[in-house]
Amino acid sequence: MVGSIAAIGAGLVTIGAALGIGKLAASALESIARQPEATAKIQTNMLIAAALIEGVALFCAVICLLGNG
Repeated sequence: MVGSIAAIGAGLVTIGAALGIGKLAASALESIARQPEATAKIQTNMLIAAALIEGVALFCAVICLLGNG
């Protein structure tokens, strides 16, 4: 029972991270389309934010799986 709850938690973390990165990428592409001269700065900020989202998602997934016991 506890294992299935941890799996559901890990799945929810993955869905949340995917939605967050998708929204981030869509916003960045829209910003680049509006201001092509700021592409480098937007891409840098996008990559940093994506890395932070992935880091939090990995941390949460590990907590879900450690809470299995």
